[in-house]
Amino acid sequence: MGLAQKQPELANKVDESLTKEYLNTLTLVERLHRQLLDVVKNELDRTGSSQVNPVQALLLFNIGDDRLTAGELRSRGHYLGSNVSYNLKKLVQADYLSHQRSPTDKRAVHVCLTEKGQEVRQVIQVLFDRQLRSLEPVANVGVSELEKLNGALLRLERYWTDHIRFQL
Repeated sequence: MGLAQKQPELANKVDESLTKEYLNTLTLVERLHRQLLDVVKNELDRTGSSQVNPVQALLLFNIGDDRLTAGELRSRGHYLGSNVSYNLKKLVQADYLSHQRSPTDKRAVHVCLTEKGQEVRQVIQVLFDRQLRSLEPVANVGVSELEKLNGALLRLERYWTDHIRFQL
């Protein structure tokens, strides 16, 4: 019996409410990521910082005060490989990042924020600080809800990682 023939049999054994909630979660994760990028774009436009795109702005925010390689950014789980390389190159060219070859591994390039990059990072920090002040009173989302959500998302991430690693 082929794989295509086994899948419908397995699908019948899955709880319908679990299926519905899992598919809803997948949709929400995708939609929330797009909405985060829209929120960041709106803030960049509002503050006149729209020389970078939202992905680049979040990249600058996540680099922060660190000196990192593209590989380290990928390993933190924020970005896809080619996405990081492309955006780092564009940010270096536009003087948001400075780069320097690693003294120990000549293949690795370390990047850090320039003053221009720090300005974009600050725009995003102010946005997130403003959101944090209104998160609980406006959205009724507090620490306990975020802890539960983050715990569930981390378990889902581990599940997907294991799914890939062990070919489940």
